[in-house]
Amino acid sequence: MYTKQFEIRWSDVDANRHLANSAYTNFMSHTRMTFFIEKGFDMKTLVTFNISPVVFYEHMYYFKEAFLGQLLTVSLEVSGTSEDGKFFKFDHNFYNEKGENIAHCEMLGAWIDFSTRKLTGLPKELLAHQETFPKTDSYKILTKEDTRVSGKKPVHLTS
Repeated sequence: MYTKQFEIRWSDVDANRHLANSAYTNFMSHTRMTFFIEKGFDMKTLVTFNISPVVFYEHMYYFKEAFLGQLLTVSLEVSGTSEDGKFFKFDHNFYNEKGENIAHCEMLGAWIDFSTRKLTGLPKELLAHQETFPKTDSYKILTKEDTRVSGKKPVHLTS
């Protein structure tokens, strides 16, 4: 399990005086990028291969409030990757100072090629790093169909 610690700042709190939902997203994003950097996916490497991670969804579950000044630990475990590295699914958990699990998030993402603006698998050099990712007990190999299980499709406005 990969973890990162944060202190809840004034700018992380909403009108209800607890941690804002946008702050949860920011903490997860920061945790993911720190994780990627430590696993060899730093900015220089991403520029070299002309790729970047993109988020398809983040599904949050909130269990308990968090407040200004509290310390949070955000965890990251990989619950799925595709064989070519194109898709990845992460589980994030938020823990308070007592170690209580206050929130959980399931996140699905992929890699995009900046030239084609299309999804792409990882280059061989980076695919090997994927084997070192901390995995959940329910880890699985993802297929394209796994990215469509919600059945959600765009509904466009009509004139």
